Amino acid sequence: MPVYLDHAATTPMLPGARAAYVDALGVVGNPSSIHSQGQQAKRMLEESREVVAASVGAEPIEVIFTSGGTESINLGVKGLYWARQLPPRPVVLVPGGEHHATVDAVEWLVRHEGAEVVWLPVDALGRLHPAVLEAALERHGASVALVSVLWANNEVGTIQDVRALVAAASRFGVPVHVDAVAAYGYLPLEFDAVGAAVMSVSAHKIGGPVGIGALVLSRRSSVEPLIHGGNQQRVRSGTQDVAGAVAFAAAAAEVANDAISEDLSL
Repeated sequence: MPVYLDHAATTPMLPGARAAYVDALGVVGNPSSIHSQGQQAKRMLEESREVVAASVGAEPIEVIFTSGGTESINLGVKGLYWARQLPPRPVVLVPGGEHHATVDAVEWLVRHEGAEVVWLPVDALGRLHPAVLEAALERHGASVALVSVLWANNEVGTIQDVRALVAAASRFGVPVHVDAVAAYGYLPLEFDAVGAAVMSVSAHKIGGPVGIGALVLSRRSSVEPLIHGGNQQRVRSGTQDVAGAVAFAAAAAEVANDAISEDLSL
């Protein structure tokens, strides 16, 4: 019998998430439709959004369902950059050692949008110190569009002091995108308390299905969309995946319950 240990890459679907997924696949209805079937699908979708929001310490309106972590990161990084270009702010501050979804997104901005990426040095453990970030913010001043940082490194496990980094950027009025894909399910993600502008998570890292994730977008922040169409979500168009959201929520609920159990055992 094979033993699967690579949960940093993807996790097996939890039985509860798999059962919820299969049941939800039997519901026919576009959640944007006004008839009863559509409204049933919409109710399931919005209840799932509430559960996912609670699992990351956010409000339901702040959860934008996406096709996964990579789309969430691209929407967070590119969307923040585009939203910050009046007046032009070409500089993007990124620590070394980020996931390729972030690295490739900012390098695309360099090639196609005239961005200037500044790679920030990290210490021997892969940590970005707030003083290093503050020095870069002082050096580049009003030219900085955003900062992007991994909450937890998926390869070496380094955990960044996200709260301190966000606080440093906030003093300069610069928004922060947090890639929390690898941190989700392992660390408490209190999005609203941390104060980041946007945060990316993915369902398949916590026992949900592949193909759905979320960008958590603060009420006070804005991003330019990657995808245009029907405006089904605040900054993302496209018919929403109800079954995926239901399964995502089932996995998120188990993650939240596990975190509560661990707190009670301390």
